[in-house]
Amino acid sequence: MIDITLQNFETEVVAASMTQPILIDFWAPWCGPCKALGPVLEKLEEDYQGRFTLAKINSDDEQQLAGAFGIRSIPTCVLMFGGKPVDGFTGAQTAGQIKAFLDKNLPTQGELIAEAESDEAMTLLASGDPQAALEKLADALATDPGNDDTRYDYVRLLIELGGHEEAEAALTPKLAEIPRKLRFEALSQWLNAIKYIATSPYATWDETQFDEAIAANKRDFDVRFAKARLLMAVGEWTAAMDELLEIIMRDKKWADEAPRKAMVAILELMTPPKPKAAAATPGKTAAGIEVLGKAAVQEDPQAALVSTYRRRLSMMLN
Repeated sequence: MIDITLQNFETEVVAASMTQPILIDFWAPWCGPCKALGPVLEKLEEDYQGRFTLAKINSDDEQQLAGAFGIRSIPTCVLMFGGKPVDGFTGAQTAGQIKAFLDKNLPTQGELIAEAESDEAMTLLASGDPQAALEKLADALATDPGNDDTRYDYVRLLIELGGHEEAEAALTPKLAEIPRKLRFEALSQWLNAIKYIATSPYATWDETQFDEAIAANKRDFDVRFAKARLLMAVGEWTAAMDELLEIIMRDKKWADEAPRKAMVAILELMTPPKPKAAAATPGKTAAGIEVLGKAAVQEDPQAALVSTYRRRLSMMLN
Protein backbone atom coordinates (compact mmCIF):
# COMPACT_ATOMS: atom_id res chain seq x y z
CA MET A 1 0.00 0.00 0.00
CA ILE A 2 1.24 3.46 -0.85
CA ASP A 3 -0.10 6.93 -0.07
CA ILE A 4 -0.48 9.08 -3.16
CA THR A 5 -0.09 12.83 -3.47
CA LEU A 6 0.02 15.12 -6.48
CA GLN A 7 3.82 15.01 -6.24
CA ASN A 8 4.20 11.23 -6.59
CA PHE A 9 1.10 10.45 -8.68
CA GLU A 10 2.91 10.35 -12.03
CA THR A 11 5.59 7.93 -10.85
CA GLU A 12 3.69 5.77 -8.36
CA VAL A 13 0.43 5.49 -10.30
CA VAL A 14 0.72 6.42 -13.98
CA ALA A 15 4.23 5.10 -14.64
CA ALA A 16 3.91 2.16 -12.24
CA SER A 17 0.63 1.06 -13.86
CA MET A 18 2.42 0.43 -17.14
CA THR A 19 3.70 -2.83 -15.67
CA GLN A 20 1.52 -3.40 -12.57
CA PRO A 21 -2.21 -2.84 -11.99
CA ILE A 22 -2.76 -0.06 -9.45
CA LEU A 23 -6.01 0.08 -7.46
CA ILE A 24 -6.63 3.65 -6.27
CA ASP A 25 -8.79 4.09 -3.18
CA PHE A 26 -10.21 7.61 -2.85
CA TRP A 27 -11.13 8.09 0.81
CA ALA A 28 -11.42 10.73 3.56
CA PRO A 29 -10.86 10.54 7.34
CA TRP A 30 -14.47 11.48 8.14
CA CYS A 31 -15.99 8.85 5.81
CA GLY A 32 -17.43 5.85 7.71
CA PRO A 33 -17.74 3.51 4.67
CA CYS A 34 -14.13 4.41 3.75
CA LYS A 35 -12.94 3.20 7.16
CA ALA A 36 -14.76 -0.09 6.61
CA LEU A 37 -13.47 -0.55 3.07
CA GLY A 38 -9.82 0.31 3.72
CA PRO A 39 -8.86 -2.79 5.76
CA VAL A 40 -10.66 -5.06 3.27
CA LEU A 41 -8.60 -3.63 0.40
CA GLU A 42 -5.37 -3.94 2.39
CA LYS A 43 -6.10 -7.60 3.18
CA LEU A 44 -6.90 -8.34 -0.47
CA GLU A 45 -3.64 -6.71 -1.56
CA GLU A 46 -1.81 -9.21 0.67
CA ASP A 47 -3.94 -12.14 -0.52
CA TYR A 48 -3.32 -11.36 -4.19
CA GLN A 49 0.45 -11.49 -3.65
CA GLY A 50 1.62 -8.76 -5.96
CA ARG A 51 -1.05 -8.97 -8.65
CA PHE A 52 -1.99 -5.36 -7.86
CA THR A 53 -0.78 -2.46 -5.74
CA LEU A 54 -3.13 -0.53 -3.49
CA ALA A 55 -2.74 3.26 -3.71
CA LYS A 56 -4.69 5.46 -1.29
CA ILE A 57 -5.60 9.07 -2.04
CA ASN A 58 -7.03 11.29 0.70
CA SER A 59 -9.58 13.23 -1.34
CA ASP A 60 -9.68 16.07 1.22
CA ASP A 61 -5.93 16.65 1.00
CA GLU A 62 -5.63 15.91 -2.73
CA GLN A 63 -8.62 17.73 -4.16
CA GLN A 64 -6.86 18.33 -7.47
CA LEU A 65 -6.44 14.58 -8.04
CA ALA A 66 -10.01 13.88 -6.92
CA GLY A 67 -11.21 16.55 -9.33
CA ALA A 68 -9.13 15.15 -12.18
CA PHE A 69 -10.85 11.78 -11.74
CA GLY A 70 -14.27 13.39 -11.44
CA ILE A 71 -14.83 11.88 -7.98
CA ARG A 72 -18.33 12.76 -6.79
CA SER A 73 -18.68 10.39 -3.82
CA ILE A 74 -16.43 8.33 -1.63
CA PRO A 75 -15.26 5.70 -1.25
CA THR A 76 -14.47 5.36 -4.93
CA CYS A 77 -11.94 2.88 -6.31
CA VAL A 78 -10.31 3.15 -9.74
CA LEU A 79 -8.16 0.42 -11.31
CA MET A 80 -5.29 1.80 -13.39
CA PHE A 81 -3.38 -0.33 -15.91
CA GLY A 82 -1.27 0.72 -18.86
CA GLY A 83 -1.30 4.32 -17.66
CA LYS A 84 -5.09 4.59 -17.92
CA PRO A 85 -8.17 3.80 -15.81
CA VAL A 86 -9.74 0.51 -16.92
CA ASP A 87 -12.56 0.00 -14.38
CA GLY A 88 -13.83 1.14 -11.02
CA PHE A 89 -16.57 1.07 -8.41
CA THR A 90 -18.11 3.41 -5.84
CA GLY A 91 -19.40 2.76 -2.35
CA ALA A 92 -18.51 0.16 0.26
CA GLN A 93 -18.21 -3.38 -1.09
CA THR A 94 -17.87 -6.77 0.54
CA ALA A 95 -14.66 -8.76 0.18
CA GLY A 96 -16.46 -11.15 -2.18
CA GLN A 97 -17.67 -8.32 -4.42
CA ILE A 98 -14.20 -6.78 -4.60
CA LYS A 99 -12.63 -10.17 -5.38
CA ALA A 100 -15.08 -10.61 -8.25
CA PHE A 101 -14.11 -7.14 -9.51
CA LEU A 102 -10.40 -7.92 -9.24
CA ASP A 103 -10.67 -11.36 -10.83
CA LYS A 104 -12.55 -9.83 -13.77
CA ASN A 105 -9.87 -7.23 -14.39
CA LEU A 106 -6.53 -8.52 -13.13
CA PRO A 107 -4.24 -10.79 -15.13
CA THR A 108 -3.45 -14.15 -13.52
CA GLN A 109 0.01 -14.85 -12.13
CA GLY A 110 0.81 -16.94 -15.21
CA GLU A 111 -0.36 -14.13 -17.48
CA LEU A 112 1.84 -11.65 -15.61
CA ILE A 113 4.87 -13.92 -16.03
CA ALA A 114 4.09 -14.45 -19.72
CA GLU A 115 3.57 -10.72 -20.19
CA ALA A 116 6.93 -9.96 -18.60
CA GLU A 117 8.61 -12.54 -20.86
CA SER A 118 6.88 -11.07 -23.92
CA ASP A 119 8.01 -7.56 -22.96
CA GLU A 120 11.56 -8.84 -22.52
CA ALA A 121 11.31 -10.49 -25.93
CA MET A 122 10.32 -7.20 -27.55
CA THR A 123 13.26 -5.50 -25.83
CA LEU A 124 15.62 -8.16 -27.16
CA LEU A 125 14.13 -7.79 -30.63
CA ALA A 126 14.59 -4.02 -30.55
CA SER A 127 18.20 -4.49 -29.45
CA GLY A 128 18.93 -6.68 -32.48
CA ASP A 129 18.77 -10.18 -30.97
CA PRO A 130 15.79 -11.83 -32.70
CA GLN A 131 16.80 -15.38 -31.79
CA ALA A 132 16.86 -14.60 -28.07
CA ALA A 133 13.53 -12.79 -28.51
CA LEU A 134 12.08 -15.88 -30.17
CA GLU A 135 13.18 -18.06 -27.26
CA LYS A 136 11.56 -15.67 -24.78
CA LEU A 137 8.32 -15.69 -26.76
CA ALA A 138 8.37 -19.49 -26.82
CA ASP A 139 8.75 -19.49 -23.02
CA ALA A 140 5.92 -16.97 -22.68
CA LEU A 141 3.62 -19.05 -24.89
CA ALA A 142 4.42 -22.20 -22.92
CA THR A 143 3.53 -20.34 -19.70
CA ASP A 144 0.28 -18.93 -21.09
CA PRO A 145 -0.84 -20.89 -24.21
CA GLY A 146 -4.11 -18.97 -24.38
CA ASN A 147 -2.42 -15.59 -24.82
CA ASP A 148 -3.25 -14.61 -28.40
CA ASP A 149 -0.91 -11.60 -28.35
CA THR A 150 2.06 -13.78 -27.47
CA ARG A 151 1.11 -16.43 -30.05
CA TYR A 152 0.77 -13.80 -32.76
CA ASP A 153 4.15 -12.25 -31.94
CA TYR A 154 5.77 -15.71 -31.80
CA VAL A 155 4.36 -16.89 -35.14
CA ARG A 156 5.16 -13.59 -36.84
CA LEU A 157 8.77 -13.67 -35.67
CA LEU A 158 9.10 -17.32 -36.71
CA ILE A 159 7.98 -16.36 -40.22
CA GLU A 160 10.41 -13.45 -40.34
CA LEU A 161 13.27 -15.74 -39.27
CA GLY A 162 12.37 -18.45 -41.78
CA GLY A 163 10.92 -20.98 -39.33
CA HIS A 164 7.94 -21.65 -41.57
CA GLU A 165 7.13 -25.19 -40.42
CA GLU A 166 7.26 -24.19 -36.75
CA ALA A 167 5.13 -21.15 -37.53
CA GLU A 168 2.55 -23.29 -39.29
CA ALA A 169 2.39 -25.67 -36.32
CA ALA A 170 1.95 -22.81 -33.83
CA LEU A 171 -0.68 -21.21 -36.06
CA THR A 172 -2.77 -24.34 -36.66
CA PRO A 173 -4.85 -24.18 -33.42
CA LYS A 174 -5.97 -20.64 -34.21
CA LEU A 175 -6.94 -21.50 -37.78
CA ALA A 176 -9.21 -24.24 -36.46
CA GLU A 177 -11.29 -21.70 -34.54
CA ILE A 178 -14.61 -20.53 -35.96
CA PRO A 179 -14.69 -17.71 -36.73
CA ARG A 180 -11.00 -17.22 -37.41
CA LYS A 181 -9.44 -14.11 -35.96
CA LEU A 182 -8.30 -11.75 -38.69
CA ARG A 183 -4.74 -11.39 -37.48
CA PHE A 184 -4.15 -15.15 -37.55
CA GLU A 185 -5.80 -15.39 -40.96
CA ALA A 186 -3.37 -12.67 -42.07
CA LEU A 187 -0.40 -14.71 -40.87
CA SER A 188 -1.79 -17.72 -42.72
CA GLN A 189 -2.07 -15.68 -45.93
CA TRP A 190 1.55 -14.58 -45.52
CA LEU A 191 2.74 -18.16 -44.99
CA ASN A 192 0.74 -19.35 -47.99
CA ALA A 193 2.33 -16.66 -50.17
CA ILE A 194 5.80 -17.78 -49.08
CA LYS A 195 5.02 -21.44 -49.79
CA TYR A 196 3.40 -20.62 -53.14
CA ILE A 197 6.35 -18.62 -54.42
CA ALA A 198 8.75 -21.38 -53.40
CA THR A 199 6.85 -24.14 -55.25
CA SER A 200 4.92 -22.45 -58.09
CA PRO A 201 5.95 -22.22 -61.77
CA TYR A 202 6.97 -18.63 -60.96
CA ALA A 203 9.55 -19.68 -58.37
CA THR A 204 12.46 -18.79 -60.66
CA TRP A 205 10.99 -15.55 -62.01
CA ASP A 206 12.43 -12.19 -61.07
CA GLU A 207 10.44 -8.96 -60.90
CA THR A 208 11.47 -7.95 -64.45
CA GLN A 209 9.90 -11.10 -65.92
CA PHE A 210 6.67 -10.35 -64.10
CA ASP A 211 6.65 -6.76 -65.36
CA GLU A 212 7.25 -7.84 -68.97
CA ALA A 213 4.40 -10.36 -68.84
CA ILE A 214 2.05 -7.78 -67.28
CA ALA A 215 3.01 -5.15 -69.87
CA ALA A 216 2.11 -7.62 -72.61
CA ASN A 217 -1.30 -8.35 -71.05
CA LYS A 218 -2.59 -6.13 -68.23
CA ARG A 219 -5.43 -8.60 -67.60
CA ASP A 220 -3.11 -11.54 -66.96
CA PHE A 221 -4.33 -11.77 -63.40
CA ASP A 222 -2.52 -15.02 -62.71
CA VAL A 223 0.81 -13.30 -63.29
CA ARG A 224 -0.23 -10.15 -61.42
CA PHE A 225 -1.39 -12.18 -58.42
CA ALA A 226 1.79 -14.25 -58.46
CA LYS A 227 3.85 -11.05 -58.47
CA ALA A 228 1.78 -9.68 -55.59
CA ARG A 229 2.39 -12.88 -53.62
CA LEU A 230 6.11 -12.67 -54.35
CA LEU A 231 6.17 -9.12 -53.00
CA MET A 232 4.06 -10.19 -50.03
CA ALA A 233 6.43 -13.09 -49.29
CA VAL A 234 9.38 -10.72 -48.94
CA GLY A 235 7.46 -8.09 -46.98
CA GLU A 236 7.14 -5.50 -49.77
CA TRP A 237 3.67 -4.67 -48.52
CA THR A 238 2.81 -1.47 -50.39
CA ALA A 239 4.09 -2.76 -53.74
CA ALA A 240 2.09 -5.97 -53.24
CA MET A 241 -1.06 -3.96 -52.49
CA ASP A 242 -0.57 -1.83 -55.59
CA GLU A 243 -0.61 -4.99 -57.74
CA LEU A 244 -3.64 -6.38 -55.88
CA LEU A 245 -5.53 -3.13 -56.41
CA GLU A 246 -4.85 -3.35 -60.15
CA ILE A 247 -6.61 -6.74 -60.21
CA ILE A 248 -9.48 -5.60 -58.00
CA MET A 249 -10.01 -2.51 -60.18
CA ARG A 250 -10.45 -4.72 -63.25
CA ASP A 251 -12.29 -7.70 -61.70
CA LYS A 252 -13.44 -7.55 -58.08
CA LYS A 253 -14.63 -11.17 -58.06
CA TRP A 254 -11.63 -12.80 -59.72
CA ALA A 255 -10.51 -16.11 -58.12
CA ASP A 256 -13.15 -15.95 -55.39
CA GLU A 257 -11.89 -12.49 -54.35
CA ALA A 258 -8.41 -13.80 -53.58
CA PRO A 259 -6.76 -10.38 -54.23
CA ARG A 260 -9.14 -8.66 -51.81
CA LYS A 261 -8.47 -11.29 -49.13
CA ALA A 262 -4.73 -10.96 -49.61
CA MET A 263 -4.91 -7.18 -49.35
CA VAL A 264 -7.00 -7.34 -46.17
CA ALA A 265 -4.33 -9.65 -44.74
CA ILE A 266 -1.53 -7.23 -45.63
CA LEU A 267 -3.42 -4.32 -44.07
CA GLU A 268 -3.79 -6.34 -40.88
CA LEU A 269 -0.08 -7.21 -40.85
CA MET A 270 0.82 -3.54 -41.38
CA THR A 271 -1.53 -2.18 -38.71
CA PRO A 272 0.47 -0.94 -35.68
CA PRO A 273 -0.31 -2.89 -32.48
CA LYS A 274 -2.79 -1.32 -30.11
CA PRO A 275 -1.42 -0.04 -26.79
CA LYS A 276 -1.77 -2.69 -24.11
CA ALA A 277 -4.24 -2.30 -21.29
CA ALA A 278 -5.83 0.82 -22.71
CA ALA A 279 -9.28 1.84 -21.55
CA ALA A 280 -12.18 1.20 -23.90
CA THR A 281 -12.87 4.95 -24.06
CA PRO A 282 -9.86 7.21 -23.50
CA GLY A 283 -10.28 9.07 -20.23
CA LYS A 284 -13.28 7.07 -19.02
CA THR A 285 -13.52 3.79 -17.13
CA ALA A 286 -16.11 1.07 -17.58
CA ALA A 287 -17.77 2.37 -14.42
CA GLY A 288 -18.09 5.86 -15.87
CA ILE A 289 -15.34 7.47 -13.81
CA GLU A 290 -13.89 10.26 -15.91
CA VAL A 291 -10.37 11.61 -15.94
CA LEU A 292 -10.05 15.18 -17.11
CA GLY A 293 -7.48 16.52 -19.56
CA LYS A 294 -7.46 14.00 -22.40
CA ALA A 295 -4.31 14.12 -24.49
CA ALA A 296 -4.53 14.60 -28.25
CA VAL A 297 -3.59 11.47 -30.16
CA GLN A 298 -1.52 11.86 -33.32
CA GLU A 299 -1.72 9.17 -35.99
CA ASP A 300 1.71 7.71 -36.74
CA PRO A 301 2.95 7.39 -40.34
CA GLN A 302 2.40 3.62 -40.48
CA ALA A 303 -1.20 3.97 -39.32
CA ALA A 304 -1.74 6.77 -41.83
CA LEU A 305 -0.43 4.56 -44.65
CA VAL A 306 -2.76 1.75 -43.62
CA SER A 307 -5.68 4.19 -43.55
CA THR A 308 -4.84 5.40 -47.06
CA TYR A 309 -4.81 1.89 -48.51
CA ARG A 310 -7.98 0.93 -46.65
CA ARG A 311 -9.72 3.87 -48.33
CA ARG A 312 -8.33 2.89 -51.74
CA LEU A 313 -9.60 -0.66 -51.30
CA SER A 314 -13.00 0.57 -50.18
CA MET A 315 -13.26 2.84 -53.23
CA MET A 316 -12.42 -0.07 -55.56
CA LEU A 317 -15.04 -2.31 -53.98
CA ASN A 318 -17.85 0.24 -54.04
